[in-house]
Amino acid sequence: MVPLFHPYRRQVWATIGIVLVAAAVGVVNPLLIRTVFDTALFVTGGPDMTRLLWLSALMVIMAVASSGLGLVQTWLTNKVGQQVLSDLRTKLFSHLQRLPLSFFTGTRTGEIQSRLTNDVGGVQGVLTSTLGSVLYNVVTFLSALAAMLVLSWQLTLVAVATVPVFFLLTRWVGERRRVVARHTQERLADLTAITEESLSVSGILLSKVFHRHSDELARFDGDNRQIADLQVRQQVISNGFFYGIQVFLGASPALVYLGAGLLLNSGSAAVTAGTVVAFTTLQTRLYFPISQLLQVMVELRSSLAYFDRIFEYLDIEPSIIDPPQPVVIDRSAARGEVELRDVRFRYDRAAEPPHWNLDGVSLVVRPGQLAALVGPSGAGKTTIGYLVPRLYDVDEGAVLLDGVDVRQLGHLSITNLVGFVTQESYLFHATIADNLRAGKADATLAELRQACEMAAIDRRIMEFPDGYDTVVGERGFRLSGGEKQRVAIARVILHDPKILILDEATSALDTTSERLVQEALGRLMEGRTTIAIAHRLSTIQAADVIFGIDGGKVIERGTHTELLSTGGLYASLYREQFGGGRIEAVCSDGVRMCDGRVLPRHEAPVELAS
Repeated sequence: MVPLFHPYRRQVWATIGIVLVAAAVGVVNPLLIRTVFDTALFVTGGPDMTRLLWLSALMVIMAVASSGLGLVQTWLTNKVGQQVLSDLRTKLFSHLQRLPLSFFTGTRTGEIQSRLTNDVGGVQGVLTSTLGSVLYNVVTFLSALAAMLVLSWQLTLVAVATVPVFFLLTRWVGERRRVVARHTQERLADLTAITEESLSVSGILLSKVFHRHSDELARFDGDNRQIADLQVRQQVISNGFFYGIQVFLGASPALVYLGAGLLLNSGSAAVTAGTVVAFTTLQTRLYFPISQLLQVMVELRSSLAYFDRIFEYLDIEPSIIDPPQPVVIDRSAARGEVELRDVRFRYDRAAEPPHWNLDGVSLVVRPGQLAALVGPSGAGKTTIGYLVPRLYDVDEGAVLLDGVDVRQLGHLSITNLVGFVTQESYLFHATIADNLRAGKADATLAELRQACEMAAIDRRIMEFPDGYDTVVGERGFRLSGGEKQRVAIARVILHDPKILILDEATSALDTTSERLVQEALGRLMEGRTTIAIAHRLSTIQAADVIFGIDGGKVIERGTHTELLSTGGLYASLYREQFGGGRIEAVCSDGVRMCDGRVLPRHEAPVELAS
């Protein structure tokens, strides 16, 4: 945490200076009490009113000065603490942005939100008050101890004899609170995750459709009650300890009076009434900072639970980082060639024996080509789509863009070259214009409208009362599936990539929406290298090359006609989608094929099922 304070070192040094002055001023009044008692109040011939007036005025001035300095110190420490807290939150958010996609696929969103809000918020008190409190109380303790030694070293020994016991007890209490605090934060993370899942639009729809209100309430109530119990335990542990300290503080003057009586009886030391009153006043200034320091120690030890969870994320090293000297491919000069060369990849790298999601995949998509990836679910099609923009890194082999390994390119170069349209297009809870500008931050309204006209969505947007300023709601729920998809296409048009990846971009749409989206995609694909991952084979029959993927391998490649003639995976999928009838194809040399079999020239033509 120390480096986070570095930008604010001047304020930190100013705080230290104010603390030292405030502590010095604070010890003056107890010493003045002895002077008041022994030289102005209880003197021969009655009180010396002139001296008493000056001393009283000086005591008031010291009290005002001490309080004023304390207020300035509080302002400075809180200002520095809040700035550091803000920097920590930003640092954690920035770090999370750099983590690979695999981290987010394996971590609940609510858990991440909890660490960013609950855990960072949990260290607020430590960051805003610890520095000033520790400095102030240490200086106050030392100055009070020095003043007490000046008054009576014998009574000082009586006052400080039990202090070490409290420090040992504080360590034990702090450890107990740390354990409880960690359990509390874990339950808070669960509660945040439940809230995020259950109260999202999708979660509410699921709850209402399946009447899961009681189940969701039971989940929430269970974690909520656990949090309440843990927080009660946390307060009981800490407050029970500090009530014990208060008992000791209340009884400690009696020990001083007893010690003073023993000294007077023995005649071994001269103890005046002013000395006893000043000493008991200083004793308060000695024990108060001790109790404050003990409280800070307990808070620090329990706050380690929060820091553990924060730095658990900060200590995760991003697995995908830019090379020290990245190769730059200028967008205007890019050709748009994509190649996978002997690629092997697996999501679960801890599994033994290894399960390869892609096993020796090699393919080339030439500049400007439309390449289609087809195959059963889980074959590895989407994984190939993820590897091209380097959302994951290959385990073996290489992915190349224009002949350059993506691991040698900077992230900015890759994002400038590659655009992605997924089946479920994600929209932020913002205006349509803001969502579109994710593709081009400085796009003008004219550019937005031009892109939306190409995506066949401009007219629909202008039908909304607020037009492009319409807020789409969480995940774009105010728009239909086809409308969201066309907004996403317009966003990619603004981004203007050289390489386009379409991952099941129309599979969840109705016929009308699919036609509109297909028209928009057709305009988007013009002049670009396109990799289309498709289940609906009708959408990719015009592809320049079709790759059949199964079991993480490329098992066939060719055009629509060529793959039908071989009777392999693609022909089988085609047969399943078009009614199970026989498939006839005419090759370029005039040879007629049916279900992969060459037809004799005398055989009658085959009637297609569709």
